[in-house]
Amino acid sequence: MKILHLAFAGAVALASLTGNALAQAKEYITIQLKDGPVVIELLPDVAPKHVARIKELAEAGEYNNVAFHRVIPGFMAQTGDVQYGNMDKDFKPDMAGMGGSSKPDVEAEFSQVPFERGTVGMARSQDPNSANSQFFIMFAPGSFLNGQYTVVGQVVEGMANVDKIKMGDEANNGSVIDPDRMISVKVGK
Repeated sequence: MKILHLAFAGAVALASLTGNALAQAKEYITIQLKDGPVVIELLPDVAPKHVARIKELAEAGEYNNVAFHRVIPGFMAQTGDVQYGNMDKDFKPDMAGMGGSSKPDVEAEFSQVPFERGTVGMARSQDPNSANSQFFIMFAPGSFLNGQYTVVGQVVEGMANVDKIKMGDEANNGSVIDPDRMISVKVGK
C-alpha cells in the first residue's frame, strides 16, 4: 500500500512539473526574422492584459509578415501594426504605424521594470491607454521611457538577430523603406 501511495505521489508530482512546463512555455513568443529567431520572455505578472493581447494576436497568425516600420539606430525597432503593416496582405507603407488590430485598445500597465537593451514595450499614441498591437524592441537602454510605456517582455535569445533589422531614416523618425518583417510569430520557444 505504501508503494502505491509513493507511486501516486510521484505521478502527481510529475503531472505538476509537466503542467508547470507547459504553462512556462506559454510565457514566451518566438519571432522568426530573416537572420534567425528571437525568443522573448513575456511578463504576465507585470502586464497581464498586454501579454494576453500579444499572445492572442500571435496565436491567430496576425503578426506574421508584419513590417518593422520604424527602426531608429541606437534606440528601438517597432513593429506589430497588423492593420497596415502586413507585407503580404494590404500593406500600406505610408500608413504603417498608425493602425492596430480589430481588438479594442488596452489600458496602460506601467511598472517599475526599466527599459534596457532587449526590453519589449508596447507602442501607443499620446493617450497612455491606446496600446493595441504594436510593440518595440530596445537596441539600448531608454530610461526616459521608464514608467511611461508598458513593458511586456525581454529578449532572452536572438538579440544579435534584432541588431540586424534594417535601420530606418533617423531624419524621418525611423521610417524604413522596403522594411524587414516578422516572418512568423508563435507562442512558445
